[in-house]
Amino acid sequence: MSTAEILNLLKAAQAAPIMDDLAKAYVQNSTATQGLQLYDLEAPAKILVPVLTPLRNIIPRRVTGFGSQANWKAITGINTANQRAGVSEGNRGGIITQTTAEYLAAYRMWGLENSVTFEADLAVGGFMDLKALAVEQLLQSLMIQEERLDLGGNTSLALGTTPTPSLVAGTAGSMATQGAASVICVALGPQAYLDVAGHNDGVTGQIFDPTSAAVPGQITKTNTDASSDTFGGGSAQKSANATVSVTGATGSIAATVAAVKGAWGYAWFVGATAGTERLAAITSINSVVLTTYPGSGQLASTLTTVDSSTSTLDYDGLFTQAAKSGSNAYYATLATGVAGTGTALTADGAGGIADFELAFATFYNRYRLSPTRIFVNSQECINITKKIIANGGAPLLRFTLDAKDITDGKIQAGVVIGSYLNKVMNVNIPIQTHPLLPPGTILFYTDQLPYPMNGVADVIRKKLRRDYYQLEWPLRSRKYEYGVYADGVLQHYAPFSLGVITNITNG
Repeated sequence: MSTAEILNLLKAAQAAPIMDDLAKAYVQNSTATQGLQLYDLEAPAKILVPVLTPLRNIIPRRVTGFGSQANWKAITGINTANQRAGVSEGNRGGIITQTTAEYLAAYRMWGLENSVTFEADLAVGGFMDLKALAVEQLLQSLMIQEERLDLGGNTSLALGTTPTPSLVAGTAGSMATQGAASVICVALGPQAYLDVAGHNDGVTGQIFDPTSAAVPGQITKTNTDASSDTFGGGSAQKSANATVSVTGATGSIAATVAAVKGAWGYAWFVGATAGTERLAAITSINSVVLTTYPGSGQLASTLTTVDSSTSTLDYDGLFTQAAKSGSNAYYATLATGVAGTGTALTADGAGGIADFELAFATFYNRYRLSPTRIFVNSQECINITKKIIANGGAPLLRFTLDAKDITDGKIQAGVVIGSYLNKVMNVNIPIQTHPLLPPGTILFYTDQLPYPMNGVADVIRKKLRRDYYQLEWPLRSRKYEYGVYADGVLQHYAPFSLGVITNITNG
């Protein structure tokens, strides 16, 4: 057959329709794993989780610890009797007196473990190093948990029994006539609040879901070696139930409870009758308006009648150290106000926040110092900005724009208050949003004391017997097992330099 004949046959074949069976065999499939095609997979896997640890990042770490606890003494006053300095001719001066305080903090171990099966390690091929990823995620997870401890760990501040709520029936809901409705409240310490409300650090998209959330009481944790630990999950003992008569098809309940010092929020359980109370709401203020009876969710009856607010495995975090009796830290709880509405921060009419001005005056009048950082929740970051910019209707701000900031005649909108001027000491204090602080709570933090020759290089430090270390355990099954641990305590030489404003509503 000649070349011309072959070309003619090819042209005829290309012009003819392809048979259905042959055509279907080469149609691109709609799914990525069927048919003859490459799988366009990018390596390595993308890590799309927030690992945010601002306190852990700024707190100095000193591996100088030994023994079972850190101990230190502090001089808290010199010439406490205010002995006058005048001296008569030929005589000696008066004798001064000093006061001292003793502090201690027991060392704690914290750590997590992870594993990779032989099959998983073989299956991953050259896609990524799965064993290295397991250890990396261990370290990141441990850092997140350490941030929780640094902020809200609690080994010594018992919240006690939550006060019995006060109830007022209303007509702004959908509670049908049920008679004596019952409400129970549980004060939540930092660790419990983060568990229930969703801390959204290390996992994206977490929110409070009353149908699946649960207030932690006593927690029993099973460890990798089959041992177990039992400790408090961070919640106070539940309150006694309170009842109120709800009438009409649009009934509701306004509930308030006396604010509990050391709490980040409150869990509210409601039922049509006593014994049927289910988790309905989490608030960061000490009141709520309940409008429906939950059809599902945690029953209050599942909570034991013990105070579970402290954990023997925690060390005291900054919030706990500020809230503890005897710390002398600034601690302000805003007024209850109207149930479900609460009390907001107040603009001072002079470009500031009245609640901040009171705190700064107190810091100076009592201790001659100023905080160096203000940690806030995103809610407070927005509200502080709004109040300062609006300034009670009389703005005192001037904006200066560089020409390069204006593109095509458009000015970028949006202003944020990045720092706050402490007028008492004339210092600017950065405002930083903290990923774990709840709405309604502000933490004042001090890096440095303005006292000469005080012998305190680090006001706050992590005193460690051993910093992060990795363990690769001997094989006991077809798994590679890893652990990452650290051992130490959060040591604060001057807890009076801390400050808290809490029970702040959104507004």
